[in-house]
Amino acid sequence: MLSPNGAPGSALPRDWRDGSFLGRLDHAEGPTPVLVRHGELLDMSRVAPTVSALIESGRLDGDGGISHGAFDGAMASLLAPIDLQCVKACGVTFAVSAIERVIEERARGDWSAAAAIRARLETRVGGSIRAVVPGSKEADALKQALIEDGLWSQYLEVAIGPDAEVFTKAPVLSAVGPDAEIGIRSDSGWNNPEPEVVLIVDSRGKAIGATLGNDVNLRDFEGRSALLLGKAKDNNASCALGPMVRLFDQGFTLDHVRSAEVRLRIEGEDGYVLDGASNMTEISRDPLELVRQTLSEHHYPDGFALFLGTLFAPIQDRDDPGRGFTHKVGDHVAIESTQLGRLVNRVVTSREAPAWRMGIGALMTNLARRGLLEPGA
Repeated sequence: MLSPNGAPGSALPRDWRDGSFLGRLDHAEGPTPVLVRHGELLDMSRVAPTVSALIESGRLDGDGGISHGAFDGAMASLLAPIDLQCVKACGVTFAVSAIERVIEERARGDWSAAAAIRARLETRVGGSIRAVVPGSKEADALKQALIEDGLWSQYLEVAIGPDAEVFTKAPVLSAVGPDAEIGIRSDSGWNNPEPEVVLIVDSRGKAIGATLGNDVNLRDFEGRSALLLGKAKDNNASCALGPMVRLFDQGFTLDHVRSAEVRLRIEGEDGYVLDGASNMTEISRDPLELVRQTLSEHHYPDGFALFLGTLFAPIQDRDDPGRGFTHKVGDHVAIESTQLGRLVNRVVTSREAPAWRMGIGALMTNLARRGLLEPGA
């Protein structure tokens, strides 16, 4: 496993020299869009001042970039690999996550009531919910049976109904990158990481690549009420992305995303260790269907990043029997995939995490000062 203080370059996948990667470096002058192609680092800021603009330009072949030679992770720090894109997320896209969300709802966010509810739900819907296609006649028949049993839930509606759950995860520019601190609310007592594959989509709705993400979640807040989703999901430093966006090419395609295994390891300062995995082959809706539903009747002129959901829902006890898992300050969270690399972050409270200060206004001021907003820059 990568040390939390490992060099950003070592977070890329083993075959990184054979692929093309898009990201941002925390350059001394300000955030800088870069490409890493076949092991070479290219500063693309004179081609396009932002990652989103570079994607929209279509100039992802490195033409016009300034070469800094072979990529060395120690040269600079990697930021979250997106900037002006909206950060969207799809929830309850796996059967296990659907069951866990119903448990949160029925338990009203109380961990002590979760075990008994989990046993009943898994007995009734564990197998059947995995077998149905969302929105199908079979899904509707299962819905009717669950209604009759008094087990129906709004979460099962988005798990097997025709419409996916799509929400806004974080404000533009608020995501943190590799080796940054990630935040949980200081008043949350039941929470967990959500290791996910994240598609990067341009303004025309075309997926151009993928990266890893941590959709940090507060189970107690969302469990009390689905209307608290904003507080459960959107907090300071609660969205991590990285290490870089791997661009689709002949060696990395959407089929790699569809078959990806996302592995997770949590190491606590108390000696606690948890290993988990999420396999994309078990997702209920195809990634492109989730892109379609996100687009809906909307427009994203700067594109968007889309969390695809997770199979991972930790229930292993950490402290008291039956309490399951929750984060502690100091936890190191490592998310990795063979094709996408490794994203490592350390847990703190959102109150103590570094304040988010580089918003859109600050970024535009920085780019203007560097002369990157001038025509032909």
